[in-house]
Amino acid sequence: MSRSASVWPAIASLLAALALEVLPLPAVLELWRPPFLALTIIYWCMMWPNKISIMTAFFCGLALDVLYGSLLGQNALSLSLISFLTFRFHLQIRIFPLLQLTASIFALLAINAFVQLWIDGIAGLTPVGLGRALPVVTGTLVWPFLMSALDRLRYVAENRNPSLF
Repeated sequence: MSRSASVWPAIASLLAALALEVLPLPAVLELWRPPFLALTIIYWCMMWPNKISIMTAFFCGLALDVLYGSLLGQNALSLSLISFLTFRFHLQIRIFPLLQLTASIFALLAINAFVQLWIDGIAGLTPVGLGRALPVVTGTLVWPFLMSALDRLRYVAENRNPSLF
């Protein structure tokens, strides 16, 4: 029996992550918003590298650039870079224990933040300070919970487990 899974759960979770990225929050909580789209792209590039690729990350990044009204291509470049790194090392990262996997996610999110800071510096925009570091920390803390939720969704899509709950 073949276990070919539909790509729709990944697309739905990417759209949900995109919606969570632009959800309005108070200014105090805005600094603490985890990068849900980056985390979701990392997960799907790690688990389904043949279905969710660098181009998916690029187009999600372009959509995020348009929704944020930021420099066109900034998020596309950073998400493409972390999806490439995830795709390149997905066989090694997948077998890590949770603590080591979370440390890898921290490194990928730090690279994402650095690339965005670098592009802002080239464009002449002022750095935000802790506004770049806090999403990396909160994204790392959210990762185990997001990973378990997306694992459950992937198991349902692959017909490994018949129910979500």
